[in-house]
Amino acid sequence: MPEFKVVVSDPSTGKAKTYVVKGESAMRLIGLKIGDIIDGLLVSNELKGKKLEIRGGSDSSGFPMRPDIPGGVKKRVLLSVPPGFHPKEKGERRRKTVRGNVITEDIVQINVKIVAEEKSKEKKK
Repeated sequence: MPEFKVVVSDPSTGKAKTYVVKGESAMRLIGLKIGDIIDGLLVSNELKGKKLEIRGGSDSSGFPMRPDIPGGVKKRVLLSVPPGFHPKEKGERRRKTVRGNVITEDIVQINVKIVAEEKSKEKKK
């Protein structure tokens, strides 16, 4: 059974919180891509009613996921911009190992961002 550390960022407060997702909930995350929107209840009961957007992640070796590489593969690609490589000089390029944009069992950390929140009826007054 896979186990993921899901880092949830809240843009309104600028804070992030880590949740550990195991079992059936973790199985539902496999196959999703960077940019997909998921329900917050899939991660934790505290996030009920919130929509989360998958922004990236990394595997057990620390290789980052890149949105422009299809599939759940590990590849060595020539990079000139982040994620995966931060150039020190203008025009610098390097060959780096990165992961594809699909969540697989090899992924350990998933980064998500809160994009929508349901308003309760009491707060509308």
